[in-house]
Amino acid sequence: MSGGEWTSRSMPYLTARPPGAADAWTEEAAEAGRRGSQRILHAGEVVAPARVALMLGLAAGSTVVTRRRLIELDAEPTELTDTYYPRDIAVGTALAGAAKIRGGAVTLLAALGHVGARVVEDVTAQIPREEERERLRLGAGEPVLRLTRTTYDATDRPIQADVMLMPAGRQQLRYEIRLGPSQPG
Repeated sequence: MSGGEWTSRSMPYLTARPPGAADAWTEEAAEAGRRGSQRILHAGEVVAPARVALMLGLAAGSTVVTRRRLIELDAEPTELTDTYYPRDIAVGTALAGAAKIRGGAVTLLAALGHVGARVVEDVTAQIPREEERERLRLGAGEPVLRLTRTTYDATDRPIQADVMLMPAGRQQLRYEIRLGPSQPG
């Protein structure tokens, strides 16, 4: 964290948590001496928006399971996240419900046999729609960063699509990429 900005790291959010562990957001905020929380605003089946259908490799008009969450840091909105799952993976699981998932959704996905092996993220900037601006408590004209993330399993099947909106003035994204062998020698 630098200044009043929050630095977001993706890796903890992409791997399953140890049994009994808190979700990655709660833990990351606590490590910085802050309080991370989230509210589920909606959960259930919806027709996939066109962009999401493409991300998940589904036909237009396909039904998916979604979870819309408002992520907060010290009770201030820091992110509005819509997460989508192929229906055959998520229907009938806690992913389709409004309750918080112990250890986070990635941990539940792994328990269901769906482990991420590759992730593609794209970041753009935009002006939020009115409803998004209100939820994130932004002034008129304040931009957001939009991070879209598709997680693929080892067979290269998309298993999760995320669309995250973050107030641009309150967020810094950090990526670390390790090149070459992970072990010296």
